Amino acid sequence: MDLHILDHKLRVTSITKTGLQQYTHPLIKLIFLRNRTRCKFFSLTETPENYTVVLDEEGFKELQPSEHLQVEGSTWLPLNVVSNGNASSSSQAVGVTKIAKSVIAPLAEQHVSVFMLSTYQTDFILVREKDLSVVVETLLEEFNIFREEGGESVPVHSQDACNGLQRNGREGPHATVHPVLIPENQFCVMSLDPDTLPAIATTLIDVLFYSNSPKEGASVDQDMECIKFFSFSLIDGYISLVMDTEAQRQFPADLLFTSSSGELWRMVRIGGQPLGFDECGIVAQISQPLADSDISAYYISTFSFDHALVKYDLIGRFSQHSVYFHDVM
Repeated sequence: MDLHILDHKLRVTSITKTGLQQYTHPLIKLIFLRNRTRCKFFSLTETPENYTVVLDEEGFKELQPSEHLQVEGSTWLPLNVVSNGNASSSSQAVGVTKIAKSVIAPLAEQHVSVFMLSTYQTDFILVREKDLSVVVETLLEEFNIFREEGGESVPVHSQDACNGLQRNGREGPHATVHPVLIPENQFCVMSLDPDTLPAIATTLIDVLFYSNSPKEGASVDQDMECIKFFSFSLIDGYISLVMDTEAQRQFPADLLFTSSSGELWRMVRIGGQPLGFDECGIVAQISQPLADSDISAYYISTFSFDHALVKYDLIGRFSQHSVYFHDVM
């Protein structure tokens, strides 16, 4: 298999619920006015706490500093696994499970933090730019590694990694057991032809910016049956949407599409308190049991918490195999 280091330098940010109004215009520009921005990698995810925005340097210029904007200090690089010339995609019904043992677990063993972003089309593994040499050295035996530069795929060799594994300088990951919440929502992972984006503009704006969301600082406790979660990604011209079935009903059924089986997903929300960005192995702790049980899953990290999406009819198998599961359904 091939591993591609994509030609994007990304920032991970968070916008408060109370500060969203200040950023509505630049976010609408990034979503709908592709010809007026040079942003090629954009992802917006709403959770009960905040909005997580992951975007490249061009898109980041659109977000003005304010008390409502938090920015993680690192530059992140997206990695993508390619098999037989095609990106590892949701149509193969494996998602993050496919890369749990070959990518996620080895990076966790080398104390590399990852930020996951699964989309309808593929799975992006974000790593800090400063950790790239460790990533290359760790994965070079398993993958042919290429770096995308100006539209060309340039092979990466071991000697290209100027820092060895012993220079990571981090302590090993601690086996922190994070509480897990499984809300009752049923979720859909969908896509959309970018040319038809204007046809759903009104609905999308309403869902993202004007829907009844929990108030700022609202907690998600174990008694909450459903949580607010909506994710929109526009990456290199491909659109991915993750929403619950209640939000889905607001969109025209003939414009959004999913896999032929039309499966529904349940969410596994990881973390009782904000997870931060420095703890290593969180994704591996969740994805490893999924891989061992051959359970398909998407995985979306946000500024505060992580979220795995497991097929609706398999959520029971996940709870049986994961020591991190707490019965809050």
